[in-house]
Amino acid sequence: MGDRAQRQSSWLRVATRNAPWTLLAAQSAAFVLLSHYSRVMPPAGGKRYLTSTAVFLNEVVKLAISLTMALYDVSKSASPSMPATSLFFQLTNVVFSGDSWKLAVPAALDVLSNSLVYIAVSNLRAATFQVTFQLKFLTTAIFGLMLLKRSIAPHKWGLLLLLVVGVALVQIPDASSEEMTLPDESAHHHFPRSLEEWKAVKEAAGNLYKRSATYEGIEEDMQTAEPHLHTAVGLLAAIGASFASGLAGVNFEKVLKDSTASISMWVRNVQLAIYSVFPALFIGVVFRDGDKIANNGFFQGYNWAVWSTIILQALGGIFSVLYITYAQRDTETLATTISVTLCILGSMWFFALEFTASFFLGSAAVLVASHYYGNPIFSPSPTKAVSNRPPPIRIDSYEKNGGVDEKGSSVTPNDFSIQLPTTPFLSDGVSTSRPTSPAAGHARTSASRQVSASSYFDKDPRDT
Repeated sequence: MGDRAQRQSSWLRVATRNAPWTLLAAQSAAFVLLSHYSRVMPPAGGKRYLTSTAVFLNEVVKLAISLTMALYDVSKSASPSMPATSLFFQLTNVVFSGDSWKLAVPAALDVLSNSLVYIAVSNLRAATFQVTFQLKFLTTAIFGLMLLKRSIAPHKWGLLLLLVVGVALVQIPDASSEEMTLPDESAHHHFPRSLEEWKAVKEAAGNLYKRSATYEGIEEDMQTAEPHLHTAVGLLAAIGASFASGLAGVNFEKVLKDSTASISMWVRNVQLAIYSVFPALFIGVVFRDGDKIANNGFFQGYNWAVWSTIILQALGGIFSVLYITYAQRDTETLATTISVTLCILGSMWFFALEFTASFFLGSAAVLVASHYYGNPIFSPSPTKAVSNRPPPIRIDSYEKNGGVDEKGSSVTPNDFSIQLPTTPFLSDGVSTSRPTSPAAGHARTSASRQVSASSYFDKDPRDT
C-alpha cells in the first residue's frame, strides 16, 4: 500500500509539473489553426466577423475568469463570515492601489498585438504565421537589453541570427502558395463587367449581398466569399505583433520587478484585463468599426469557430499564469517547440500544406533556435572568479556530537569541559582555591613562572 501511494504521489507531481506547458502548447497551436480557419471559411450570413469585436470579447472573457480566481484567492485569507460585497470591495482596493496604473502600457500593447495577430492569420498560412511569430524571442531579447539591462551571451546572438534566417526562408514564395495560385488579374482590380461574369461569380459564392453598383462593394463581396491571402500584409502584421508582444512582456516584467507590493498573479491579470478593455472598446470597436457595427450589428458573422477562437485566446492568458506559477523554467522552450510542430502538422492535415525545401529548412532552423535559446540546460555555466578558493568550512564537524576525538578517546555529547594541554608549568603543580584539590598543599609558584591562559593555545607542547 505504501509503494502504491508513493507511485500515485510521484505520478501526480509529474502531471502537475507537465500540465501547464502541455496546455499552453496545445492552446497556442489550436488557436492559430482555428483563428486561420475562421478567417478563410465561408462566412456566416454573408458577413465576416469583425476582429475588433473578437479582441474586445477576448478581454472580457479573460477579465471574468481572472476576477473569479482573484476573488477566490482573497476569500481564502478572509474570515468565513465576511460578506461577498466586502470581498469585492477589498479586491477593488487591491486592484486599483499602488502601481497598477503602470500596467496600462503593457495592456495597450497586448491589445495591439492581438489585433495584429488576427490580421496576420487572415493573410498568412497558419504554419507560416506560427513560425514567423517566433520573432518575439528576438524582440524580447532586444527590449530586455534596453529596458532591463540584460546581457546576452554570444551563442544566444547566434541563435537569434539563426531564427531570423529561418523566418526569411519560410517567407520564400512557392508555387503551392494560396496567393500564387490566384490569377494575376484577380489580385488587381478585375470585376465582373457583364451579366455572364456576374452570374459565374454568384454561382461560385452564393452568399453575396446586394450592394450599390460600385467597384468597392463588388470587391468586398468577392473578398468575403473567397478571401485572398496577401503575404506582404500578413508578414508586416506578424512582425508588428512580435514587436508589440515582446515589448509588452518586458514592460510587464519591469513593473513586477520595480514593484514593492506582494500581489498575486491573478490580481495582476485582473489589472491587465481592466486596462485592456478600454482601448479594445473605444479604439477598436467604436472608432475603427463603429459604422459597420451600427449597420450590421456587433455579432455579425459569428459562428462556432469564432466563439471557439475567442475562448481559446482567453484561455491562453490563464494557461500562461499556470505556467508561470507551477511550471519549471526550462519547459518554456519545450512548449514553444511542440506548439510550432503541432501547428505544422495541423496545417498539413486541415489546410493541405505542402512542404517545400525552403519551408522545411526555415522551420527547422526556427525550431532549433527557439528550443536552444531559452533552455538553461544548454547555457554555459559561469566561470568562477577565484579558482584557488578554499572549500567552505563545515561548522558541524567542529561540534561535539559524540564519537571519538583525534587521540582515540571517546567524547561524550554536551561535554563543555575544557582540557588544557600538558605543559612543564602544570607538572610542578598549580595553586587552586578548591578545598578538595590535591594541589592545595603545594606551595604557590612564583609570579615569574605563571603563564597567561593565552600561551596554552599559542604554544605547541611538542616544541618543549
